[in-house]
Amino acid sequence: MKYKAVIGLEMHCELKSNSKVFSPSRNSYSELANSNVNAIDLAFPGTMPSANKKCVKDSIKMAMVLNCRIPEYMLFDRKNYFYPDLPKGYQLTQFTMPVGVHGHVDVPFEGGILPVDIHDIHLEEDAASMDHLENSSVIDYNRGGVPLLELVTEPCLHSAKEAVAFLEFMRSAYQYCDASEADTKKGQIRCDVNVSIMDEDATELGTRVEIKNVNSFGNVHDAIVYEIKRQSDLKDAGRYDEVVQETRRFDEESGRTIHMRSKEDAVDYKYFVEPNIPRYRITPEWKESIRREIPRLSHERRREYLETYGFSETDATVLTRDKGISDYFEKCVDLGMEPKEACNWVTGSIVAWLNKNEAEIKDFYLTPEMLKFIYDNVKKGTISGKQAKEVFTKVLDEKKEPSAFISKENAQISDAGELEKIIDEIIARSPKEVEGYRNGRDRLFDYFVGQVMKATRGKANPIMTKDILHSKLDV
Repeated sequence: MKYKAVIGLEMHCELKSNSKVFSPSRNSYSELANSNVNAIDLAFPGTMPSANKKCVKDSIKMAMVLNCRIPEYMLFDRKNYFYPDLPKGYQLTQFTMPVGVHGHVDVPFEGGILPVDIHDIHLEEDAASMDHLENSSVIDYNRGGVPLLELVTEPCLHSAKEAVAFLEFMRSAYQYCDASEADTKKGQIRCDVNVSIMDEDATELGTRVEIKNVNSFGNVHDAIVYEIKRQSDLKDAGRYDEVVQETRRFDEESGRTIHMRSKEDAVDYKYFVEPNIPRYRITPEWKESIRREIPRLSHERRREYLETYGFSETDATVLTRDKGISDYFEKCVDLGMEPKEACNWVTGSIVAWLNKNEAEIKDFYLTPEMLKFIYDNVKKGTISGKQAKEVFTKVLDEKKEPSAFISKENAQISDAGELEKIIDEIIARSPKEVEGYRNGRDRLFDYFVGQVMKATRGKANPIMTKDILHSKLDV
C-alpha cells in the first residue's frame, strides 16, 4: 500500500554573539572544558540573568525573514525539568509569547516553490554538553547558556528532499543575515525530526515518531528515508500496533533509527514567566530599523541572477549558496566585469580552488580588484585567457599582486603587423600545407595556428592569429 509521509522539523541554531544569551560569559568555542562559564551559567544563588540585546535583535530579524507575527513585548519563560546538563533545574526559553508565530516562507525547490508553514520561532539558552564514559559522565558547561533559536515548522513537509531543502534555505538565511555561522560541523545546527505516515486518502495524521538531535542535513535525509520505510513496512505487515509514539535516535553507522524512550502525548514542564527578566516592548521603530538591516537573501539573489543575467540554474545556485561568494561576484560586477565572465571565474577557478584547499572565501587572497586587473589585461589583449589562468595561480601560490606576473616579457602579442610578418614567413615555408588546406583539408588550419604559437612561444593573440590566417589562406 502507498502512504503519504508527513514531516515536521524543530531546527535549533546557535546564534553569533560575543557573550551568551543571559550572561556575560564568552560565546565562543573552546577545547578547554568549563572555561567559558560564570556564576550565572552555573545558577549560583543570588545571580540575575539579563537578555543579550544582539540575540534578541537577531531573533526578531529571523522572525521577519519567516514572515512571522511578532508580539508587542519580549517575554521569557522557565521550562522546568531536571537533567544534569541544566544546572538551574529549568531552561530559560519562550513559551507564552514566542518572538515569532504563524509564519510562512516559500522555498525554491526542484524548479518550483515549496511552501512551508512556521508554527513559531523562539529564543532560548542551550544546555551544557555531556559525555558518557564507561563508568562515569562528565559535563562541559561551555555550551550552557549559548544563545539558541528554535524554529518549529508545521507538519507540512512530505519527503526527505523537502526537509533538507528547507534546512538549507534556513542555513543560508542565518548566514546572509549574519545571525549565525550555521555550521553543522561545529554543532551549531541540530534538528529534531517528526515523521508519521498516513494512507494517501486519509484525513487524520498518523502516529508521530520523533528523531532527536540529528546533527547534519545528510543524516536528516537518511533518518527520514529510513523512518518512512520502517513505518511503511510495519503497516504493510499488519503490525499497526508497533507504530507507536516514541523518541528515537539516528545511528550513522547502521543508517537506522533506534528506540530511545516512549513518548507521552504531553509533558508538563510547568512553564511560568521568568520573574527576573522584565518584559519589554518591541517598538515599531525598532522593528523597522531591524527590517532595514535584512539583506537580499539567497533566493532573492538567485532569482535576480536567473532573470537579469540569464544564468543557468547551476551557476545561480553555486553563486548564492554562500553569501561571501555571492558578495565577491557582485563586487566584481560593480567594478565593471561582465556578469557572465565574472560568473565563470567565480563558479569555475575560484570555487574549485576553495574546495581543493578547504578554504572559505573570506580567507581568499585574490580580491575582486585583483581579478578585475587580470580581466582588464585579457580584454586589452595584454595576456591571453590561458595566461590569465597562470597569473591567477601564481598570485595565489606566491601571495603577490597580479602586476608582478604581467610584463612585456610575458605579454601577449597583439600587434597586427608583427603577427602578419610571422604568419607570412610560416606560409612561405609551408607550400604543401597551404595547397592541402585550399584543397579541402580543413584540419590543416590547426597546423598553422600551432606553428604561430610555436614561433611566438604561445604569446600570439589567438583570435587575431586566426583572423589573419583566414585572410591569408582563404583566398
